[in-house]
Amino acid sequence: MIYISAVGMVNALGNSQDEIAANLTAGIAPGMHCRTGWLQGSPDAVLGGVEGELPPIPHSMSVHRTRNNQLLLAALAQIQPTVDEAIARVGRDRVAVVLGTSTSGLDEGDEHVRCKLNQQESIHWHYSQQELGDPSRFLSNWLRLEGPAYTVSTACSSSARAMISGRRLIEAGLVDIAIVGGADTLSRMPVNGFHSLESFSPTLCEPFGRDRRGITIGEAAALMVLTREPTGVALLGTGESSDAYHISAPHPQGEGAIRAITQALNEAGMQPQEIGYINLHGTATPLNDQIESQVIHDLFGESVPCSSTKHLTGHTLGAAGITEAALSWLILTRDLPLPAQDFTRYVQDDTLPPCGVLQQSTALKKPFILSNSFAFGGNNASILLGRVS
Repeated sequence: MIYISAVGMVNALGNSQDEIAANLTAGIAPGMHCRTGWLQGSPDAVLGGVEGELPPIPHSMSVHRTRNNQLLLAALAQIQPTVDEAIARVGRDRVAVVLGTSTSGLDEGDEHVRCKLNQQESIHWHYSQQELGDPSRFLSNWLRLEGPAYTVSTACSSSARAMISGRRLIEAGLVDIAIVGGADTLSRMPVNGFHSLESFSPTLCEPFGRDRRGITIGEAAALMVLTREPTGVALLGTGESSDAYHISAPHPQGEGAIRAITQALNEAGMQPQEIGYINLHGTATPLNDQIESQVIHDLFGESVPCSSTKHLTGHTLGAAGITEAALSWLILTRDLPLPAQDFTRYVQDDTLPPCGVLQQSTALKKPFILSNSFAFGGNNASILLGRVS
């Protein structure tokens, strides 16, 4: 069995575990607010940002100097003692880094292009900053590791699949420890890209709402240390699939999502009714919420409490899988109440198949949480975490 020995995270809910736990319980996200200059043709759009200063990247590593990597350092700082102990115990060649991202240093590339178009000097940009492999290379170099280091980029399931990949490296005997996670940063390209697809909401997203318009984009980073050493929470099961149905739309019957969830349950040797909470992908796009509601209804009925937390973090793209798995870990380790879907701002869509969406916060009654990530291209991943004695 693979266990989670430490978790670090930063997102719109806060910059520490204590802050994030308190705001998740209260349903407050300080980093979710209107921002100017990101959406073309509109002065404002609600986006989820990480507030406050981030750790600096020294000049000696300037080729890695991106906000994405600064977010990773902020998450790393929370788990540094565990990471240092693990490296000292198993050796630098026995620790892997597997991360997920979809933007990497894209925002720095955008600023470079802006400078060039305006005949301004661009002295801080390096092409390698926006390579998808850069976050993993950076973190591995920062920690002076010698084990495998690579990035998974499968859109919004990227960091969930990074967790699955890290687990496999340990189970294959290639490493003893895997530092897994992901980061994505606010950038004009995905903001305007989703807007062009008519999948972006300039106001705060409305998961499972009657008049939902699309996603609210956020930025975040989270890291987990995976190990065989027993801890209080285990990675009990994982599932992944690829629809290959459409580049942006989910399979109309949710076939890939069903396979991913079923695989995670089967790996854990569990039945649907044993799950205590489902963190839904819940993007607030018309198609995603429709199909996911149907999938959960078909597999779980209305008996399992579920909700989307994206109104509190934004859709953090490649970091979404690890961010929501980290929130699930926080609920398990701190016995937090389950986050309700906030229907105080909008009306719930009563045409969706009923699937146990929480109307109000409640206690977790069974210590097993399923977290779903359903991405573009039908890249689906489900992560099943649970408390173990």
